[in-house]
Amino acid sequence: MSVTAYKRTISLTEEPRQIERRILVGVTSELERLYEEFDTAEARLDRLRILSGGLQHWLWKNQQIWLTFKIDLMESNNGLSPELRASLISLSAWVEKHTQGVMAGGKLVKPLIDVNRNIIEGLSGRSGQSLAAE
Repeated sequence: MSVTAYKRTISLTEEPRQIERRILVGVTSELERLYEEFDTAEARLDRLRILSGGLQHWLWKNQQIWLTFKIDLMESNNGLSPELRASLISLSAWVEKHTQGVMAGGKLVKPLIDVNRNIIEGLSGRSGQSLAAE
């Protein structure tokens, strides 16, 4: 089966919240694999070295996921409540700003992981909706 056919099959069989959760779990797992050395490094130059060793890629991926969430949340046909949408958009802005601080070597990665884990938990629940909430 080609990659395109596989992706099409996934999009036809998974609900939006399952897709969002799966993608967020993947990037969060990679951040968890790499963050400890970065967060415990005392020297800024050591942090920058760790970033260039692969962490930067996963931070960028995480930021892209959150940007996608933000765009979906800003759509007028998004079915989430205005209060929840506003909170998630605000959280997306925080992720963007915090990620910039991490990339500069001055912030820790763990808070990003914590936010992702909380969203993953929310997406795993049966009562909620996806962030896209079509």
